[in-house]
Amino acid sequence: MKVRKHYFNGDSPENALQLDSGLPLSPIRIAYETIGSLNQEKDNAILICHAFSGDSHVAGLYEDDPDTERPGWWDFMVGPGKGIDTNHYFVICCNIPGSCMGSTGPSSINPKTGKPYGLSFPMITIGDMVKSQKLVLDHLGVKKLHSVIGGSVGGMQVLEWCVRYPELIRSAIPIATTMRHSALAIAFNEVARQAIMVDPHWNSGDYYQSQGPDLGLSVARMIGHVTYLSDEAMRRKFGRKRQDNKDFSFNFEANFQVESYLRYQGSKFAKRFDANSVLYITKAADYFDLADNSNTRESLQDLLGSHFRFLIISYTSDWLYPTYQAKELVQALKRTGQDVSFCEIEADCGHDAFLIPDKRLTKLIGGFLNGI
Repeated sequence: MKVRKHYFNGDSPENALQLDSGLPLSPIRIAYETIGSLNQEKDNAILICHAFSGDSHVAGLYEDDPDTERPGWWDFMVGPGKGIDTNHYFVICCNIPGSCMGSTGPSSINPKTGKPYGLSFPMITIGDMVKSQKLVLDHLGVKKLHSVIGGSVGGMQVLEWCVRYPELIRSAIPIATTMRHSALAIAFNEVARQAIMVDPHWNSGDYYQSQGPDLGLSVARMIGHVTYLSDEAMRRKFGRKRQDNKDFSFNFEANFQVESYLRYQGSKFAKRFDANSVLYITKAADYFDLADNSNTRESLQDLLGSHFRFLIISYTSDWLYPTYQAKELVQALKRTGQDVSFCEIEADCGHDAFLIPDKRLTKLIGGFLNGI
């Protein structure tokens, strides 16, 4: 299945992104991908929201990508005859603003200065991400979403869609997510941010013309990666295995396999992602609260203007957003009279389990979508 990356360009006051901070972001570019065809009623669309470091490339292979072995991040789920069947649904995935994967973010050129925004880029929220997706849907002519689906930070976007634009949605599938970050999740994000900000090459976010904070970004990714796995997954994959079978050399090299793995993951991430984007996206996730009174949100009952179907999915080994948080969401939604289904999938892969091919998840989502 071949796909193409598209761009929505908002370069006029009418299609500027009005941020929750009150500031307009213009011009704005949003990278997006579509698979399948929009029906005549324009109501068979499914919006998929990607996680923290993801992008719009949700499935298939790019037509013009020389690396033909790089399918989209949810390729096992999206496509003809798959769980999200593009023979029936028009699938859209947008890259969030603040990212560095095709949409406007801190590394983009500020038209007022001719230089990258850096820390002059305005603070964004999960709500701003959702509003940018709404701009793309309006551009494509979508009238109704059959479903909005996403995991982790993508799941936060799903929940935000439900409170901002409930009249446009038939169903929602938030996966491995939460109504709000715990103190533990905020703490991990802050340690990751500090790893970037103490790197001498960060230069208060102004590093685009010189060496960037690659070491700090690598450490930040190592921290995050640990939270995406589980104790059992790491035990099974690494245990206490050393790089060789010799005795300990008692130095600070990567003697254990897990050390080498984390260093590799950190280094690889530093080559493809922007450090400032990590700061902005993690902060947006930390600020997210589905029922934040500071935003005049008194209760979920007041937020959800219509009723639609929810499928909430959690994983037994997810300790970043554990199942008790998913159950809190279920209870909150049921109190508003919503039609809520819940499934906890037994898996030992940790938070990232929804990104790993699993027939149970595929059948669960496919069956739910077909039953709406």
